[in-house]
Amino acid sequence: MAGGTVRLVLLVGAAALASGSQGDREPVYRDCVLRCEERNCSGGALKHFRSRQPIYMSLAGWTCQDDCKYECMWVTVGLYLQEGHKVPQFHGKWPFFRFLCFQEPASAVASFLNGLASLVMLCRYRTSVPASSPMYPTCVAFAWVSLNAWFWSTVFHTRDTDVTEKMDYFCASTVILHSVYLCCVRTVGLQRPAVASAFRALLLLMLTAHVSYLSLVRFDYGYNLAANVAIGLVNAAWWLTWCLRNRQRLPHVHKCIVVVLLLQGLSLLELLDFPPLFWVLDAHAIWHVSTIPVHVLFFRWVLLPARPCLPLRGLCALVTHCPLACNTPPCPQGTLSELCLSGLLPWPTAFWKMTASTC
Repeated sequence: MAGGTVRLVLLVGAAALASGSQGDREPVYRDCVLRCEERNCSGGALKHFRSRQPIYMSLAGWTCQDDCKYECMWVTVGLYLQEGHKVPQFHGKWPFFRFLCFQEPASAVASFLNGLASLVMLCRYRTSVPASSPMYPTCVAFAWVSLNAWFWSTVFHTRDTDVTEKMDYFCASTVILHSVYLCCVRTVGLQRPAVASAFRALLLLMLTAHVSYLSLVRFDYGYNLAANVAIGLVNAAWWLTWCLRNRQRLPHVHKCIVVVLLLQGLSLLELLDFPPLFWVLDAHAIWHVSTIPVHVLFFRWVLLPARPCLPLRGLCALVTHCPLACNTPPCPQGTLSELCLSGLLPWPTAFWKMTASTC
């Protein structure tokens, strides 16, 4: 859920202006780029450029043409500011100061930190939750899918190319769909595994069709944005509905509501589109930074409290003083953690405190 919603707004930035922006349509910019390439990007001048280009720049794929666009971008920005005009965008992006090989340094670093937070919480989850837990495979898979998405987000903000852009978009879509699957397993699949399996097959088919259309037919930014926004809203509505329906039985679900609403609220930062502060920090980067703690909140408030300690039916077979006849339907639904916290299992005080403290 967290990774999906966090990644959702990544798709907004380039959709509106991907085909061109005011800055790169300016004749002064186009003429500057043309003259720079003629002067520096052929023959001996190109060899000289390559000989003095830092190794990290060449490894990141920066070419002579890219350097010309970068230098001419700042020439154009300077003229705009000198004439008292607003800062224009270039190729759908605000102008950023390049640091080392990082095209958008603040967003790249923030994406890396989001991935690092996901990795830390994944390690914590794996050490805290037994592998036999029914939710364990789904949660771990979701964490790895999120890590992959944040990796490509970091790469994309480091170096924007057709390949890195597509990988960023496709991985974001994968996270959003997997977050819906995680919601399905958590709310329905534990009681009806067949439903979760069928839903997983449907989501895989949707992802395949989505990626195939964007790769083989047309890379439609508007369609891509609409599809991911729709799935993201379904995901948020599903979680909130489940939380509200179970708020009396499961005391911890209010924390899930906080996480969902927090993620939706942080997404509004993308609406504050403005030129980068100090040519480094724009609204998108601020939004990226603000989502870093959400990974901790999500794993701590949503996944860890909901982990199944033991299936209730198996527990009742082992514990003789269980007050519930679990071998006779209907058996109470929920994990041991949830039933203890909701008071359905009146365990001895010491055991109840131990269970509650771990949940």
